[in-house]
Amino acid sequence: MLDKGIPQSAILALTFTNKAAREMEYRVKELTGRSLQALTVSTFHAFGVKILRGEIEALGWRQNFSIYDESDKLEAIKEALRECKMYGTSESSDIKTVGQIFSKIKTGMLRWGEGVNPALESVFNEYQHSLKVYNAVDFDDLLVLPMTLFEQFPSVLQKYRDRYRYIMVDEFQDTSHIQYKMMKMLAGDNVCVVGDDDQSIYSWRGANYDNILQFEKDFPGLLEIKLEQNYRSTTTILDAANGVISHNTNRKEKRLWTGKSGGKSIEFFSPDNEGAEADFIAEKINSLRRREHLKYDDFGILLRTNSLMDRIEESLLAEDIPYRVSGGTSFFARKEIKDILSYLRLIGNTDDDVNLLRIINTPRRGIGKTTITQISEIARNNHCPLWDAMQRMRYAQNTLFQETAKTEIDQFLTLIETQREEILGKKNLSQKVKKLVDEIDYWSHLVSDNSKNEKAARWKFLNIQKLIQSIETWEKNPDNFDPTLYPYLNRISLLTRDEGDGDQGAGKVNLMTIHASKGLEFPIVFIAGVEDGIIPHERSIEEETGNIEEERRLFYVAITRAREKLFITSCLHRRRNQTLIECSPSPFLEEIPSSLIENSVESSHKEQEKEPSAEEYFAKIKERFKRV
Repeated sequence: MLDKGIPQSAILALTFTNKAAREMEYRVKELTGRSLQALTVSTFHAFGVKILRGEIEALGWRQNFSIYDESDKLEAIKEALRECKMYGTSESSDIKTVGQIFSKIKTGMLRWGEGVNPALESVFNEYQHSLKVYNAVDFDDLLVLPMTLFEQFPSVLQKYRDRYRYIMVDEFQDTSHIQYKMMKMLAGDNVCVVGDDDQSIYSWRGANYDNILQFEKDFPGLLEIKLEQNYRSTTTILDAANGVISHNTNRKEKRLWTGKSGGKSIEFFSPDNEGAEADFIAEKINSLRRREHLKYDDFGILLRTNSLMDRIEESLLAEDIPYRVSGGTSFFARKEIKDILSYLRLIGNTDDDVNLLRIINTPRRGIGKTTITQISEIARNNHCPLWDAMQRMRYAQNTLFQETAKTEIDQFLTLIETQREEILGKKNLSQKVKKLVDEIDYWSHLVSDNSKNEKAARWKFLNIQKLIQSIETWEKNPDNFDPTLYPYLNRISLLTRDEGDGDQGAGKVNLMTIHASKGLEFPIVFIAGVEDGIIPHERSIEEETGNIEEERRLFYVAITRAREKLFITSCLHRRRNQTLIECSPSPFLEEIPSSLIENSVESSHKEQEKEPSAEEYFAKIKERFKRV
């Protein structure tokens, strides 16, 4: 397209994950040898952010809005339940379920009156109001609000239709109804989508692989091209994958093939329990790495659920194997950690509106939505940060503001001012942070916030203690010549940015859920816990019998992450809810041609290995020096 003179600014390339978007952008720049600054390659959600940064003021938000992650969203829902006097009632017993209902309402997957508890509608409206007051949007809004703009302001839609005249969508089977609708509203005749219905595994997140069929109806003049050559895996792995997925009936017929003929057999291991399974995986990684000169990031360990991770993490740690977890919550993304870091960021920069709004009422101190709305109005009218607006309100002589609100504002400002004097430019940061946590009585906040689960409160407070300990370790590092607040905040910003980019896994084993592995590939893959009730997952099958095909697609995705060698483990016994149960192998294993699998006769004990060669011995010493 670029070679034919189509302007790069007229092309919009959309995909499902940040990693895929970065890979696509890298490849096109490598192919063309051009910087392509005006080319838009992004996820649907990132494209939504781009639209909102330019247009959201038309909907009543300010341009510097913040984006709530899942923990922020659940906290806002809790607050909305309290406002509606429903917190702790049967309707709100599971906040996550309420959050899922709100998400489905927003994205049009559910409607009020269609089996949804009508008592939650007022909570939903309060939640929506709260987002606007705090100048925030949630993840669903990144798609919903651009669509609202397109529908309410035709000139905005036309502006983007005029600019993006060529639209391309990768991972099309993962698009939701609202993403499909966005693409269709923007698209003219020049649209190209690439998808594989056999890899549609996100129905629980709103993905709808029927979009492929809908696309054929909406664009009847399309040209269909089948991409059946696989450039990743060996014939053995592809034959296994084809054997499994062929049992699905609701799919487009295709059969993958590869030029990488042959390949090592799939190795099946049946340990007695999850401890033996975890030890086998860790020991096999160390053995293969030494014997075949592999890197740690050549290995992927895939699991159906997060609950299977703990025991494997223990074995990796015991074997001194560096690893990264995907599909779980990052330490710095936990709400309690973000709260404390927001205090530190506001102490470092009082003009930081996003972090100010995050902690202005955390712990609750009586600064309600009415007061925050007034502060926002002052800031907007005077073109100043919220901190300056609060100072104006603090010293206002008029009677427009309630005295109780002014008192609370004064106490909050005094707290931050005092902490600034205490912390800025001084050492012993970890002790200062500990005093800050005590000063705001964050423990009591956790107890009240988890009134029915003190264990959860203790676990969250333990995380804060870990944060303080990590600050202390950083302070005591002999290479750290400036252990004060600003260098620490800069360090945390880099850490959390790396987590978002997903590039910090270099040199580490990849431990992840199968869902998180999609789009990735590894020379060596372990699929653990391949047992009936885990994959296919019993809860998924109970919810809807048709889910068996999605569970099979999930297993298919797991198999095709392997390039050269695949290990599958299935325990004879596994502990669930403190009870040891007997397990059966997954029925999906019977769908793999038996000629492709060999049973591992290795025990979970350490392998008897030959003495290392001099080269291996010195390589090991060199690696230890690198760690030091």
